[in-house]
Amino acid sequence: MLNTIEYTVTAIVCLISAIVIQRIFSKERLRQADPKGVEGIKWFGLAIFVWGLGALVNLILVSGFKWTPTNKVLIYFGVLISLANSLFIILSLPSIEHQKKPGILVRLAQRFSIREFVSLFCGVLGMIAFVFVASSYGNEEISNNFIWLIDIPISILVAISLLFELNKAFVARQMKFMYLPTFVLFILIVIAVTHRIIPQDKALQFIDQKFWSVLGSITAISFKFLFILLFSILLYSWKFLSEKEQQQSLAQQLTLENEQLKKTIEQFELANESHLDTIKNLKVEVKDLRQTAKVELSDRQKEVLGYLAHYGKDKSYTEIAQEMHISTDGLQTHIHQIKKILNISGAGGKEQLIEFAKTHDFLQYFQSGEDA
Repeated sequence: MLNTIEYTVTAIVCLISAIVIQRIFSKERLRQADPKGVEGIKWFGLAIFVWGLGALVNLILVSGFKWTPTNKVLIYFGVLISLANSLFIILSLPSIEHQKKPGILVRLAQRFSIREFVSLFCGVLGMIAFVFVASSYGNEEISNNFIWLIDIPISILVAISLLFELNKAFVARQMKFMYLPTFVLFILIVIAVTHRIIPQDKALQFIDQKFWSVLGSITAISFKFLFILLFSILLYSWKFLSEKEQQQSLAQQLTLENEQLKKTIEQFELANESHLDTIKNLKVEVKDLRQTAKVELSDRQKEVLGYLAHYGKDKSYTEIAQEMHISTDGLQTHIHQIKKILNISGAGGKEQLIEFAKTHDFLQYFQSGEDA
C-alpha cells in the first residue's frame, strides 16, 4: 500500500512539474535568454521527468500486473532511472550560477561536450551495471540491495555536489537562509540511499518494520519534493535576476543613446553657429562686392590703380608719377579721389589701394613706358 502511494504521488507531482518546466524552457528559449541557464532548465526538467516516468512504470507494474516491489527487474529498472536522474542533475549543475570556483564534478562535466560526457557516463556505468546484473540475476543468494550498489556512489557524489553548488548559488543571490533546506535535502538523500542499501532483515533487528517502510516512502517522496522546490526557487531567482539585468542593460543603453543624442545635438548647434557665421561673412562679402560693383572710376583713376597693382610698395608715389608722366600733385589728387570713392581712410591707405587694385584686376590698366 505504501509503495502504491509513493509511486502515485511521485508520478503525479514529478510529471506535472516536468511539463511546467518544459513550458518554461520553451518560453525562455524563444525569449533568447542566457543559453547556459536555458540548458540548465532543460536538464532539470528531464531529471524530474525520469523520476515521474519511473514512478509511473512502477505503479503500472505493481498495481496493474501485481509485480512485487522486490522483483529484480523492477530493481534493475529503478537503478536505471536513478542513474539517468543523476546524469541529468550533473548536466544541470554547470548552469547554477555563482562567483565561486565550481566543484570537481561540475568541472568534469564542463571539460567535455554533452555528447562526450553522456557517452562516458553511460559507457563506464554500463560496464559496471553489466557486471552487477550478470552476477545477481538468477542468483537468489544475492540480495536485491546489492544491485543498488551500482547507483549509491553516484547518488552520494551528486548529492554532495548539489549541496555545495546550491549553497554557492544561494549565497551569490544573498539567500543564505536557504542553507537549511539544502542541507535537509542532502540528509534526505542520504537516508533514502541508506534505506535502499541496508537489507530489510538487518534493519528490522533494530527498527519496527512498519516504521522502516514508512521511513523509506516518506524520504523518497520528501527529497524529490524538496529537490523540485529548491530548483524552482533557484530557477525563478535566476529568471528574476536575468530580467533585472536586462532592465539595467536597457536603461544603460537608453542612457548611452541619450548622451550620444545630446552630443549630436551639440555638434549640430556648433555646426549651425558655424554656418550662421559663414552666412554672415558671406553677406558682408556680398555687400562689399555690391558696393565695389557700384564704384565708378575714371580711366585715369583705373590707370593709377593699375600702376599701383604693378609696382606695389616697390615705388613711391613720386616715382609712380614719373612713370605715368604726371606730376606728383596730380597723382596725389587721383589717389585722394580714389580713397574717397572706396571709403579708405587712415594709415595704410596705400597698402589698401594696392590690395584693392590687385584683387580687382586693375593690372590690366597698367601701361609701360614703351607702350606709352
